[in-house]
Amino acid sequence: MATLKDVQNKIQAVKKTKQITKAMNMVAASRLRGAQQNMDSFRPYADKFAEVLGSLAEKSGDDANPLLVPKEEVKKVHIILCTSDRGLCGGFNANLTAVAANFVNDTKDNGLEITFTCYGKKGRDFCRNTGYDIEEEILGVMGNEVDFARASETSKKIVEGFLDDTYDEVYVVLSEFISMAKQIPTLKQVLPIPPIETKEESTIGDDFNYLPEHICEPSTEGLFADMLPRNVSVQIHRALLETNTSEHAARMMAMDNATQACNDMLENLTLAYNKARQTAITAELMDIVGGAEALKG
Repeated sequence: MATLKDVQNKIQAVKKTKQITKAMNMVAASRLRGAQQNMDSFRPYADKFAEVLGSLAEKSGDDANPLLVPKEEVKKVHIILCTSDRGLCGGFNANLTAVAANFVNDTKDNGLEITFTCYGKKGRDFCRNTGYDIEEEILGVMGNEVDFARASETSKKIVEGFLDDTYDEVYVVLSEFISMAKQIPTLKQVLPIPPIETKEESTIGDDFNYLPEHICEPSTEGLFADMLPRNVSVQIHRALLETNTSEHAARMMAMDNATQACNDMLENLTLAYNKARQTAITAELMDIVGGAEALKG
């Protein structure tokens, strides 16, 4: 049975752990507010950008730009894996790497050559441990304020790689932020640019769908030459913002659960301490009573 000193030491250790988890919860909550604000500010821009491209692509066809045309044979696939640089966020990184691993396992029978661009140390470590080929690793971005210039650099490389047949397809693995308690690991195709969904808004009755028409000068093809590569940057930047926000939410929830676990442990340890203390007091009283009875005899 544990001594009183042992139980006291455990109680003090759990209290210190609770202080750390509570402080990390507060830090994650503070960073989450800023990250979520940046993400919410960027979402309308990304949605409107996709709406305009969807309208133009529908009227122009896939042949308007090579970034819209799928390759005849897919042999080389590139994955942009977005994870965090730090742990202590529950199963956040494990869920993201599981999506990438499942995709690789599903396609390895086809003889595809798969390479990675890793945002975050956890994704980099995952690729190293599993032996996947890493073309580029970007550390120190996740968990901080995400810069659009960083996404533009990555976008430029993969667009050039797609056009010169270095890559046949490009995907991004991200954590889509739904709410504080729900973040969904998602695999999205970046290149060739998939058909862009357009919002159908009913304005005159239930059967009337309004699709805005955009007039382009000098030409749709000239506009595509600038907008489609930028759309890749927008999608990558949005993936980073979503993953960054999801990381802070996951860490905040993980630290909240850890703090609650500390409270449960403190309750159990306090009960064990009281039982051990009562046992020691009872043993001392028995010794005193025994000694008194011995003196009477």
